[in-house]
Amino acid sequence: MGRLLPFKGLVLSGGVVFFLAAAAARQILPLDEHWKFIQSDVRGAEQGDFDDSRWASVSLPHDWSIAGPFAETNKTVGAGAFLPSGVAWYRHDVSDELRGQSGDPQWRVEFDGVMQNSDVWLNGHHLDHRPNGYVGFACDLTPYLTPGKANVLAVRCDTSAQPASRWYSGAGIYRHVRLVQLAPVHIVENGVFVTTPELSASNATVQVQTTVTNQSAVPHEILVRTALVSPEGRVVATVETSATLAASAVVEVRQQVVFARPQLWSPEAPQLYQALSTISSRGSAADEVATRFGIREATFTPEVGFLLNGKKVLLQGVCLHQDGGAFGVAVPLAIWADRLQTLRSLGVNAIRTAHNPPAPEFLDLCDRLGLLVMDEFFDCWTVRKNPFDYHLYFNEWSQRDAAAAVRRDRNHPSVILYSIGNEIHDTPQPDLAIPIARGLAAVCHENDPTRPVTQALFRPNVSGDYTNGLADTLDVVGTNYRDNELLAAQRARPGIKIVNTEQIHDRRAWLWQRDNPSLAGQFLWTGVDYLGESRHWPRVGYAGGLLDRTGAVKPMAFERQSWWTAAPMVRLVRRTASGDKMPGDPGYGGAELHTQVQFADWTPRSPAPHTETVEAYSNCGEVELFLNGQSLGAQKINADASPRVWQIRFVPGTLQAVARNGGKVVATDELRTAGNPARIQLNTQNATFTASRDAVAIVRATVVDADGIPVPQADDVITFSVSGPGTLAAVDNGDNDSHELFQVSARQAYHGTCAAFIKATRPPGSKSGRIEITARAAGLKSATLDLASLKEP
Repeated sequence: MGRLLPFKGLVLSGGVVFFLAAAAARQILPLDEHWKFIQSDVRGAEQGDFDDSRWASVSLPHDWSIAGPFAETNKTVGAGAFLPSGVAWYRHDVSDELRGQSGDPQWRVEFDGVMQNSDVWLNGHHLDHRPNGYVGFACDLTPYLTPGKANVLAVRCDTSAQPASRWYSGAGIYRHVRLVQLAPVHIVENGVFVTTPELSASNATVQVQTTVTNQSAVPHEILVRTALVSPEGRVVATVETSATLAASAVVEVRQQVVFARPQLWSPEAPQLYQALSTISSRGSAADEVATRFGIREATFTPEVGFLLNGKKVLLQGVCLHQDGGAFGVAVPLAIWADRLQTLRSLGVNAIRTAHNPPAPEFLDLCDRLGLLVMDEFFDCWTVRKNPFDYHLYFNEWSQRDAAAAVRRDRNHPSVILYSIGNEIHDTPQPDLAIPIARGLAAVCHENDPTRPVTQALFRPNVSGDYTNGLADTLDVVGTNYRDNELLAAQRARPGIKIVNTEQIHDRRAWLWQRDNPSLAGQFLWTGVDYLGESRHWPRVGYAGGLLDRTGAVKPMAFERQSWWTAAPMVRLVRRTASGDKMPGDPGYGGAELHTQVQFADWTPRSPAPHTETVEAYSNCGEVELFLNGQSLGAQKINADASPRVWQIRFVPGTLQAVARNGGKVVATDELRTAGNPARIQLNTQNATFTASRDAVAIVRATVVDADGIPVPQADDVITFSVSGPGTLAAVDNGDNDSHELFQVSARQAYHGTCAAFIKATRPPGSKSGRIEITARAAGLKSATLDLASLKEP
């Protein structure tokens, strides 16, 4: 177990403690800048002396496909949003990063994700090949480095075989890259694993498993020292363990500490600790790794669904693909922060990473925001969904890729469940599917025995998954859409644990969840509109999200908010058609999913007298509706969770909802009829942001009338310009039928609005800078908005 030690460190004002250690050999150098890029296949580009002087200069993460253009003839077809695919090369001379390093260090390069079928060379020596674009990997550079000379990394990525996915998956080195310098004795990649085997209100037992390798030719006596640091920066416990590490050997060291009054991680209070692991050899520090973790107990039960820290938590989840709209799959973290915080305001507390491991910083963000995560790995096994998808590589790579994903993600407190597949088409053949499922579950348990495994079963009643043994391979049985069948399976076998892994935005589905406590939760398809899976031209995106691609809330989301939040709320919408179809119903999956039928305005296209259907979404006991100050009646909350509905003869003016609890007004909403378009209005929620790659200001331009009322039918082309230390990174409007490019300066308004995404550059010689963004359109009064950029600390 090792011996517990008093902490010796530096205490600063306020009692915050900083861990002191000798300078460790490990250095991590970001490798996102100064890459050379070409969007074609080039013979000999892997060689170190190849001339790339005419190639473009790019920074990573980089998705070259999102630049377009959209074209019906692109081989990605509707699955890939009709965006281009092909071969591209990246090159980077790492000599500057290596220069000045003392001793005889080892070097590796770490890629968080390359899309896809990637090959990596150093100085012409082939290092690795990876077909999966979602799983990170590392390459050892040490044998092929040439001191004092150029050392050129070359990466070829190939998305030319299409269609290879059911959604837009991007192209290129679209996640972060880094160089890591290591001593011969060091912690292996993802080699620290923190668990909390025992937990109570008064004490926490934390176990830290550290895997150390000795890649030298001589044995080493090592000391493994772990310090646990609280969310405030105080060291709460330390432990040391000695071990002998033979030459070319690997040792696993397990340490356990107990400390009092732990701060638990939860959605309400996402407290994060840190484990600082230091390896000492021959009197000096050989390596040091910092690992964030949370102290929490997550359990699925057959009786009450999901428990977190002993309390029932209903998983109110959404599925998310990884694209960021206008940014493709190279998504600045600020985009995800904005989306996730908006989803939280609607009551979302859980995310399913459909259908692949996400970027590591996405899980870091979920840790900080307190969102629960179903971490999913595969969309297919050996039976294809598209001609060139992962089924071509599954037998050779799936267990290796699953192990890599689990080892990378197993310390995230947000991750509560692993999913080994989505709607797998192998399952009608149980002799094929059951051994695969059993093997993947074993890989997950071997690398992380603390988290359960599920699978999004595909039509399980048809293929017999509940009774043929496939469901028995899963710790938690997951099913897409068919909650009634899943609940029936649990009634037949009361011991199984169940979760809905995918569901549409439907009241019947919500009632299944609300009225059956044994169902752990549901994940809506989907949280945000995404590119691809558009089925046919001219559509390029899928419109099933609570938010559109720009992150704006869609009117249908307010109904979900009325079911999933407790704070009093009321929102009014006009409904123009029914949107209440289920899988198997006539028309489901067709135009209805892509045609907006709810509108948060009182400006219908026809001003002539006609009848409008008005719905009030509210969690309050009573809602009263007023038109131009005249009451149209009050309605009580409905037991079946249906909205309050009025049929109203349209009259221009003001429509107002007043929500009451116990006779007291607790929430209101108002819609006003718009006049003619008069001017542009700009707004943002992040007027101050840093000059970093992941920081983005989202500026929304809305066409309004003379009184500032949004004009929903406005479709003016709005042109943006930026002055000061900032750049216009992209524009978008959320229209899934638009073929406008993203990396330009103008965008047509859609439902009266569009968005500009601004990045800051570093203001020279100052700590901050003023950015000015202006929006113009023919016939409208322009608008200007000031933003402030700050240097990174």
